[in-house]
Amino acid sequence: MSEERKHEAEDVREFLGVVADRVPALLRELRDVFYSKDAAENMAEAVATFYKKLVEAGIPKEDALDMARGYMINLRDALGHKGLGGIKI
Repeated sequence: MSEERKHEAEDVREFLGVVADRVPALLRELRDVFYSKDAAENMAEAVATFYKKLVEAGIPKEDALDMARGYMINLRDALGHKGLGGIKI
């Protein structure tokens, strides 16, 4: 193996070591942000406001409830309900 290839391999090894050390902690911190009491309160408020605005706009309550449920599911999925891009933490 040439010196240049050895140097590239060492760089890759060093980079992967940094990733292995830092990424799990970062993912745990992100999970904690998404699943905190504040995050739950914000999600509840957003869904409630969405539902209220739909009803105020004349949408039947049952339809508004279905739409709010879909909105909540979309928020939950966007916030990493499935483990931040499928990665289990």
